Amino acid sequence: MTDNFEAKGKRKKLVEELRKKGISDEEVLRAFGKVPRHDFMDPAFLNHAYVDKAFPITSGQTISQPYTVAVQTSLLKIKRKDKILEIGTGSGYQAAILAEMGAKVYTIERHRELFLKAQRTLSSLGYSADFFFGDGYEGKPQYGPYDGIVITAAAPEVPENLLKQLKTGGRLVVPLGNSFSQEMTVVQRTGEETYEYSSHGSFVFVPMLKGTVNNT
Repeated sequence: MTDNFEAKGKRKKLVEELRKKGISDEEVLRAFGKVPRHDFMDPAFLNHAYVDKAFPITSGQTISQPYTVAVQTSLLKIKRKDKILEIGTGSGYQAAILAEMGAKVYTIERHRELFLKAQRTLSSLGYSADFFFGDGYEGKPQYGPYDGIVITAAAPEVPENLLKQLKTGGRLVVPLGNSFSQEMTVVQRTGEETYEYSSHGSFVFVPMLKGTVNNT
């Protein structure tokens, strides 16, 4: 699918659907209107690129439902030039949304196949991000501290390593829970050793796993 008038029209309808579902951050909505989701999809699902649903991608993973991506992005409360660490690059769609919003994006993927493919996709679209093949549980402390951290997989608890990589005032967004249901949770660092937690609805993600997978 090329980024033609039809694709742009479908994106506009998706933005309006997200707005009706409660997404009110205009900068988030603008980014969704700009990033061509079809470029991140498996060819078998191209006709459904702007349906508000998750779809399979390679390595047994999924491209998240746009509403879910919009919720996580909104909860980060991004400002231009913020440093954002993403745990779980996946297709690269979330990273592209963050880059479109002017964030400095650092993203980690444990599946080498996805890691390589996401780099090619973002590069072809002109988006800049720092990609890392590795274990998301470790984060990337050498590039922190971060204004925001987003975890795009279900975690049973918040990894301590990642909390330490937040700036004071920074926000970590993570779906917390078991393999069947998670609560979208924001952890804001309020001091050297203090954090505030808030919950923002139920979601379902693939589980966050340790280690890497060399599947190329």
